[in-house]
Amino acid sequence: MTPFFRYKVDHIIFWSATVLFHMYTRWSMIDNFGPTQFVLEIIVRNGLLAMAIYFNLNFLIPRFARTGRWFAYGSALFGVIVMYVVLKDAHDVFIQRQGVSFLSDTSSGTVNQSFYNLSIAVFYVSFSVALELSREWFRQRELLQRIAFDQVNTELAYLKAQINPHFLFNSINTIYFQIDKDNRIAREMLSTFADMLRYQLYECNGSSIAIEKEAAYLRNYVDLQRMRRDGHYSIQFSADSSVAGFQIAPLLLLPFVENAFKHVSHGPNVNEIEITLSCIDSKFRLMVLNSREMQNGKSGGIGLQNVRRRLELLYNNRHTLSIDESSTHYRVQLELEVEAFEKEAGPLENTHRKNETER
Repeated sequence: MTPFFRYKVDHIIFWSATVLFHMYTRWSMIDNFGPTQFVLEIIVRNGLLAMAIYFNLNFLIPRFARTGRWFAYGSALFGVIVMYVVLKDAHDVFIQRQGVSFLSDTSSGTVNQSFYNLSIAVFYVSFSVALELSREWFRQRELLQRIAFDQVNTELAYLKAQINPHFLFNSINTIYFQIDKDNRIAREMLSTFADMLRYQLYECNGSSIAIEKEAAYLRNYVDLQRMRRDGHYSIQFSADSSVAGFQIAPLLLLPFVENAFKHVSHGPNVNEIEITLSCIDSKFRLMVLNSREMQNGKSGGIGLQNVRRRLELLYNNRHTLSIDESSTHYRVQLELEVEAFEKEAGPLENTHRKNETER
């Protein structure tokens, strides 16, 4: 975000202009009724406006408008504006009893005074919402530009490293048949690696992928990692029958799983990695837990930074991501709102159902 918005310069300009204009329109109060009533008018009017505006921006809009609850938002905003009018009317009555009248004779009645305060509240609340929308537009534009830049760099790196897929798979098949049939583990590793490569090259070109395929890819990745580990590792992967029938962005979950294997502790004790996929009430959940050591340093890296950006762009206001660290464990919990789906067992459940725990 640009410094203009980062340091809330737009708020400073808005309130400076609002207060200065209000002071200009009430300047005659100093000569007629003294500075006390003038200062009181400036503080009360702008203080009430600030409470109404920021309550709308920081509470009503995030809780109601951004979640599509427009009737609740309109009702609550109407209540806030009415509260401003009532409180400002009470203040106007108070200062008029002190002999202060800053309204013209034609608008000194209670009804006209209330209408004046109502118009002020509606104008400034509407203007503040327009400023917030422009702020949000700049924020989204900056995010899109940053992600587009990352995508261009990724595409360039991919083009530089690109190998003809047919040559690659033919080579893998050749290597596979060169391995002795008794060497079952090596054959399984190469076959699993080929499945993962095929998934990345041929099935991840769209904007979304079936969750069954994404989960199967994660399972293959975990299986491949398990084959590389010794008996000091306890690796668990589970996906219940609800993880089926909907789509998510491809390769969105892998960085969290990669991070667990990258930053797992490597001590003499059993090193734990647990990955769980589930879906409850149209909310998909991923939980990744791994043991760690303090000397490993902070977990994370570029992979997690990129996936955070993808979540902001693809699942804005439709995801929650929490990362908890302790001296012994690192836990990631991701929740995504997914489209309505039929809860039926997919290929993941029918072909690969095994609850693995290896030491």
